[in-house]
Amino acid sequence: MSDTPEVRPPVVTPARVVIALCLVAPFVAMLWVGSYAETDPAFIGIPFFYWYQMLWVLISTALTMLAYRLWRHDQRSRASGKGGEAK
Repeated sequence: MSDTPEVRPPVVTPARVVIALCLVAPFVAMLWVGSYAETDPAFIGIPFFYWYQMLWVLISTALTMLAYRLWRHDQRSRASGKGGEAK
């Protein structure tokens, strides 16, 4: 009767929890300044404060790629009907 598609409520799955953790971890790591507000240990002359943040740039990239791949897999499995939700 209506042309609007059926809106399904969001489903919490283990994959989506992992996706959320992958995306939240870099923010928590960078906002917790007390964990890296040090100069030692230095790495090739670079104080810890700087190389820790640069390392998180690489870690964040890897975590975002992982989250994206998990999301694509989750969307494909939901579209095919075997997404683990009760029907």
